[in-house]
Amino acid sequence: MSNSIVSVKNLYYSYDDNVAVNDVSFSLSSGEVLGLLGPNGAGKTTVIRILSGQLEIQKGCVNILGEKFTKNVSKIQDRIGVCFEEKNLYENMTAHENLDFFAKLFGIRNCDTSVLLERVDLLERKNDFVSTYSKGMRQRLMIARSLINNPDILFLDEPTGGLDPASSKAIREIIKEEASNGTTIFLTTHDMTEADHLSDNVAIINEGEIVALDTPENLKVQHGQKSLRVRVRKGEDINTERFELDKKNVGEKIKKLIDSQKLVTMRTEEANLEDVFIKLTGRSLN
Repeated sequence: MSNSIVSVKNLYYSYDDNVAVNDVSFSLSSGEVLGLLGPNGAGKTTVIRILSGQLEIQKGCVNILGEKFTKNVSKIQDRIGVCFEEKNLYENMTAHENLDFFAKLFGIRNCDTSVLLERVDLLERKNDFVSTYSKGMRQRLMIARSLINNPDILFLDEPTGGLDPASSKAIREIIKEEASNGTTIFLTTHDMTEADHLSDNVAIINEGEIVALDTPENLKVQHGQKSLRVRVRKGEDINTERFELDKKNVGEKIKKLIDSQKLVTMRTEEANLEDVFIKLTGRSLN
């Protein structure tokens, strides 16, 4: 892990007697997007809050950007961007004023906020109070704010949660752009398709422990189930049936359907991350 941008070893955190994170280890390289998936209460947000310096490390070792986190928190925080699900914007300030204020917190003077606002399609509303913004607009402003210091690492906690398709698409494009420019991105999301398309690697966390960590494709191959979905005519009705392709005698069953001339359509279905998640955690993400 010596060349890692983020290195986490044996991380542990508890709230009194409630263990939130238990012996978690992983690493991220430059430009990598890691999707952290887990049900509510699994420990995702606790991990992000520790790595962004909002919670102190209780046990374990964290190195970020070559620095040991417990010794150089302020130095590291100057080089990271954070966008949490909670919107802590100043509603009685304009978008420009919000970004300019946070730029000054990083010691950035005369910040050209127009460049960031143009990236999130808010330039025409830069002088409007945030109180007049929709949920999607506020989230896009949060993304712009997380980029104010040109960070090496981005922590994004549910960046597209509950947003309209247009806002979600805009944010996903920014994530792709940042990763292609070498920014390391730590992403939590409830959207399995989003995690699949954006993440280089996916970590599935359940009850504070990482139960799987690999590329989306490898996880689907290792833990998923390929199947065949067929539509069959039964009298006046058409019913849908699903056959798991690794089951015994499935070939004979499909051949009988074809020979019966009752088969209407047939198509294969690949495993998806949601199937993998349910198999490994015993519950759905939502």
